[in-house]
Amino acid sequence: MSKSIPLFDASKLSAFERVMITLAVMAATVMQVLDTTIASVALPYMAGDLGASPDQISWVLTSYLVASAIIMPLTGYFTDKFGQREYLMLSIGLFVLSSALCGLSANLPQIVGFRLLQGVAGAALVPLSQAIMVQVFPPDQRGKAMAIWGIGVMVGPILGPTIGGWITETFNWRWTFYINLPVGLLALFVVGRFAPRIPRKTGRTMDWWGFALLGLSIGGLQYVLDRGNQDNWFSSSTIVTAAIISVVALVFFIWLSFVPNRKPVFSLEIFRDRNFTLANGVMLLMGLGMFGAIFVQPLMLEQEMGYPVMTTGMALAPRGIASMVAMMIVGRIIGKVDIRLIIITGIALSLVGSWGMMQYNLDINTWQIIWPLLFQGAGIGMIFVPLSTAAFSTLAPHFAAEAAGIYSLVRTVGSSIGISLVATLVSRHAQVAWNQLGGGITIENPLVWQYLAPLHLTPQSPQGAAILANVLSQQSNMLSYHDAFVLIFASFLFMIPVAFALKSGQKKNVTPSIAAE
Repeated sequence: MSKSIPLFDASKLSAFERVMITLAVMAATVMQVLDTTIASVALPYMAGDLGASPDQISWVLTSYLVASAIIMPLTGYFTDKFGQREYLMLSIGLFVLSSALCGLSANLPQIVGFRLLQGVAGAALVPLSQAIMVQVFPPDQRGKAMAIWGIGVMVGPILGPTIGGWITETFNWRWTFYINLPVGLLALFVVGRFAPRIPRKTGRTMDWWGFALLGLSIGGLQYVLDRGNQDNWFSSSTIVTAAIISVVALVFFIWLSFVPNRKPVFSLEIFRDRNFTLANGVMLLMGLGMFGAIFVQPLMLEQEMGYPVMTTGMALAPRGIASMVAMMIVGRIIGKVDIRLIIITGIALSLVGSWGMMQYNLDINTWQIIWPLLFQGAGIGMIFVPLSTAAFSTLAPHFAAEAAGIYSLVRTVGSSIGISLVATLVSRHAQVAWNQLGGGITIENPLVWQYLAPLHLTPQSPQGAAILANVLSQQSNMLSYHDAFVLIFASFLFMIPVAFALKSGQKKNVTPSIAAE
């Protein structure tokens, strides 16, 4: 076991250097997390320009998530191999290049290939930015550092559809990628000028067999989650094959990790730490609650209530603003209040917001849409920062670099699970509700005649039948959205016992750093 690489001495930095480093790494982080959602609203426009079907164009999102998830666990290895600053600069430069190529793409294979490259480049940006934020702030300010980092990581995906909708309507879908160029180049320059240099770790080897198995497992799982609903899940032979490959690869990866005299991709001993394991469990559940809501609410507002893309983005923006404000508050109190109390308070606020979403119907006004978003956004902001702190508060220092990559991976997988579960629930429960409600819409039902009478129509007239079909569709979809919000409410409810089980340990300077075995 080699010695750990010491933390950077933050006291050597001036206030100006600290600010510049913070701006650069946060710009890189926001770039990466925004690209998970910013392109989602532009997919129909991409499909039209590139001659792709709606099913095919979804690969623009899937390819990015799969590539990012597979490469993310290698953050610690490449950091030790190339050096922290050098690897960050390489990742930013490659991300900017691939973003430009995505914007220039002329057909579907090109943009999918360049999105794969973009996912590979962006995989390390979040864990590396987290590590650097900890290094450049002294110990008594690391709560503030995690709050700043959390704002970028959590608010970015929330505001992604809003920003993407505005860019697409104002300019062109290609600018959802071109916007990364000035931001990325500026971040690259500042990182190269101010980022701390950390010595490389010599003699670091890689278990490439283990990585191949882990990559197959993560890639297969991500494929199943991203394509399952579109391909009707396990009725598709492709989904079944991907699921089998994922499970078999995971089993062999775990077995290989316990073979004597091997250096695995990451040590499974990390999960012996109760706080780290429980925090990852909460993060998975939060992926369902947060990203499930991010997925379902634009659908409801645009398809059932007729909101334009820009109006939808503005209506959903308060959640991101509330998260940002909550994280700023948490950054000031995190060293003075038990982190479990902050997390429980955040869960309670999220439950109130999710309950408010369960009251949504076709007759709600703007305020009834916004106030649940404010509560849920504030709750998520109060959960994320102290949860990140708790995850590493009791972890042995030499596990910190690997743990940072795993924690980011769990966040990515959790978001995919959340979106997949909610998408499946909405589509299937809408059909169930259609069948249940449709059974009561018959010519013999006097309420049907009574409903159409003010319009001087009958169920037998073409216009009357069309109105009934439209109302049936809207009500069926609203019932499916209600069921999705119930699932989101349950996900936050399940967090409570897990949060109580966390230890309120003292920090051991093990928040993700470039400490290594």
